[in-house]
Amino acid sequence: MAMLASSFVISLLGSAQFIKLNAGASFSIINGYGRAHFANFSSMAHIEEIRNKIHLDLHTVRNTEDTRYPGTYSGYDDSWNLAKFKKDFKLEIVSRSAREVEFDMIGIDTPFANAFRRILLAEVPTMAVEQVFIYNNTSVMQDEVLAHRLGLLPINVDPRLFEMKKKDDKVTERNTLRFRLKVRCKRNKKAPSDTTNPDELYLNSKVYTRTIEWEPIGDQKNWIPGGVRFTEDDILINVLRPGQELDMVLSAVKGIGSDHAKFSPVATASYRLMPEIQLLQPFRGHLAEKLKNCFSPGVIEIESGEAVVKCARLDTGSREVLRHSELADKVKLLKVRDHFIFTIESTGALDPLDLMREAIRILKDKCKTYRKELDVLTT
Repeated sequence: MAMLASSFVISLLGSAQFIKLNAGASFSIINGYGRAHFANFSSMAHIEEIRNKIHLDLHTVRNTEDTRYPGTYSGYDDSWNLAKFKKDFKLEIVSRSAREVEFDMIGIDTPFANAFRRILLAEVPTMAVEQVFIYNNTSVMQDEVLAHRLGLLPINVDPRLFEMKKKDDKVTERNTLRFRLKVRCKRNKKAPSDTTNPDELYLNSKVYTRTIEWEPIGDQKNWIPGGVRFTEDDILINVLRPGQELDMVLSAVKGIGSDHAKFSPVATASYRLMPEIQLLQPFRGHLAEKLKNCFSPGVIEIESGEAVVKCARLDTGSREVLRHSELADKVKLLKVRDHFIFTIESTGALDPLDLMREAIRILKDKCKTYRKELDVLTT
């Protein structure tokens, strides 16, 4: 234990130098990547905080680089171990609905968490309108703009049932969905004589997604459970006036978000680090109230006249508390380095947990491909 507290090695990002510090050392280095400040490492607690926490100051963020690599700290075994990873890794679902899920991913490095985020955004496939065959469009909206709007409409169908359609492939029931949009605006002869409301004066004046009809190809009606529809029935597509008409056929195919954003299966996929708030002294009276008001509702509560941290995960990281001199040096704001609060909001094609499963499967396939390439290089 004495060896652990007495010395360790820090590798500076962007620098080839390795600096060995003894216990109680303090130094500050400025390089091309910003300022790295380390002070008073006389206890294990300081070392653990640098290894596992990110420190929020008023204008800066410290300890952002992960230094838990073999040889960085004397006395620590930071080599990667599968058994240790399985023991430490946790995934806990916090809330879940039909379209959104929030879960905690604990014991994983940032590159993995970011890989899942990027795969969710750009590599999990969905179905989207790719071609629009316009037979008639007498509305005020140009053909190109209308086709673009139609392409962005999310389709509620399981993309895993379909195959990718290549450029020269023929249309089949396994690679294409077909829709028909045909609507004409007319005057409503039964409209009240004194009304000026277009919804009462005209019929079909607003074109919604519910107006679009699915036209099954081949035997699709039998092997697509529940049929095909757009995720919402009331998405406004266009506005018409008497005599104006839309007549077009829509062709949807399978694709991924890296090709076009319309194929992205998520409205958002994001993560943030779990906040940690340390009160370095008791807060009572007006200071307790002031401390409470510096954070989002629910973060700090007053119990028995004293401020306590009730739910740190609700903190937005505003750092408002550090702007007040009477509070700044009495509160420590941290982020847990390997505790990610992950949020996935689906556009409706798949359940958000199914999207995460697909992201994991895709990452595993990437790893298998990489291993095959390595095997080729080493043979």
